[in-house]
This record gives sequence, structure tokens and C-alpha cells, in this order.
Amino acid sequence: MTKEAKNKAVDKSQHSKQMENAVQYLSFTLGKEEYGVDILLVQEIRSWEPVSRIPNVPPYEKGVVNLRGSIVPIIDLREKFNLKIAEYTLLTVVVVLQTGGSNKIRTMGAVVDAVSDVISMDKTQIQDAPDFGTKVSNEFITGLISVNERMVMLLDVEKLLKLEDLDQHDN
Repeated sequence: MTKEAKNKAVDKSQHSKQMENAVQYLSFTLGKEEYGVDILLVQEIRSWEPVSRIPNVPPYEKGVVNLRGSIVPIIDLREKFNLKIAEYTLLTVVVVLQTGGSNKIRTMGAVVDAVSDVISMDKTQIQDAPDFGTKVSNEFITGLISVNERMVMLLDVEKLLKLEDLDQHDN
């Protein structure tokens, strides 16, 4: 094998490893903070629209919308994370997330201030969420990444959508 062929084989092997470790996140803002969710779990991004209110639900559960024949619950992430409540603007969007196994798929919309970017990176660049002890919950954060001097908190969509609680309620 020639030196050039060996170099091409090495480059191809490195490219395969990079592709194997590559992940993409949709980033969005809540106030001055930036968050990200796995792009594979994003069904669509919609502009904010009024919802049908449901009685006796927590304040962060805004209601439901009809999305092409499916009833989709909408939660406000600012309220879910106990952040300062802001008025909805023209930039306010709903990120429709979908997760679950092959037998039970959950779809839910998350109200965010604005969508920022799609971030592509290597899994090895993701840092673990810091442990603040028992006083501060980081149950929804799977990790942190640094992108152009910005810190982006990666969210665990399954925990965010409370799939365990919903499954118990369904049984």
C-alpha cells in the first residue's frame, strides 16, 4: 500500500469515528440562558398560538393544541424551571418534542423564548452536569457544552416530559 493510500485510509477511519461520535442539538434561549435538546427528538418548531386551558394542572402546563389531529400538551419551560415569567412575543416559539419507545410515543410542546441554532459536536466534548448537592436539582440536565464562549445546558427530554409519571398514571 502506498503512503498516499495509507493516509486516505487513516483519514477515512478518523472521519468514521467523528461521524460515530457526532451529535446535534437544537439550542434555544430562556432569558439569558441557553439550553439544547437532541435534534432527533424535535418534531417541529411552531410559533406561539393560544392554547385550550385544562383545569387543575400545574401553572407551567399551559394547555393543549390540536396538531394535525393529535392533542398535544404545551408546557412553559420558564415556569417549569422556576425562572422569571416573561410575556410571549413574536419570537416566542413552541418546540414540539417527541420521545418514547416503539410502543408508547409521547409528544409535547415546550414554550421557549427563541430558537438559537443547531449545534453539531462530538459526544466527547459534552461535560457532566455539575453536582450542586441536594438543595439544587439538575435532574433535567444531561450535560453542558461550550460553544463560542457560550455555555449550553443539554436537557434530558424524557425526564422533562415526565414519562415515568405519565406511564404510572396510565397504568
